[in-house]
Amino acid sequence: LGINNSIKAVCFPAGCATASSFNRDLVRKLGETLGEECQAEHVSTILGSAMNIKRSPLCGRNFEYYSEDPYISGIMCAYTVYGCKENGVYCWIKHFALNENETGRTHMYQFCNEQALREIYLRPYEIAVKVGGANAIMTSYGRVGTVRASGSSSLNTSVLRNEWGFQGAVITDYYNAGVVHDADECI
Repeated sequence: LGINNSIKAVCFPAGCATASSFNRDLVRKLGETLGEECQAEHVSTILGSAMNIKRSPLCGRNFEYYSEDPYISGIMCAYTVYGCKENGVYCWIKHFALNENETGRTHMYQFCNEQALREIYLRPYEIAVKVGGANAIMTSYGRVGTVRASGSSSLNTSVLRNEWGFQGAVITDYYNAGVVHDADECI
């Protein structure tokens, strides 16, 4: 598994603990330190921060997500991103969007109305892009409505690029095969 071959490194608090501080300066410093650690190992990107909204206590990655509050999640991520960027390290903020469940996440259909989508599920990403200057985003596995998030022109082009002015890179989640079912749709 490579567990015993790991380099010795700092163990940082989980996202939920970080967000509980409500301390933007501390989170920015944490981001700077993450960036320094990455530079020391010649790593240029971090797979995080994870900003999905905690909707169920059964979600196996709730510790990783900042909060059930969209504003807190967005601000904490923005300052982490800002701190990392100070050291030339990009954060792949994830999982854009509607990845609030781990069970069956690779094939879920997530439905919500436009107001909930904007105010709850997209708000953290909007804050991270506009306040933190996020320049790397990872899409979620599932579908937003009937379209996979990775191939959603509504999310990835209309909202992310056209409305928010995002000019960075978008990648799909890649834990296992099956994220991209239609490469033309993603392009």
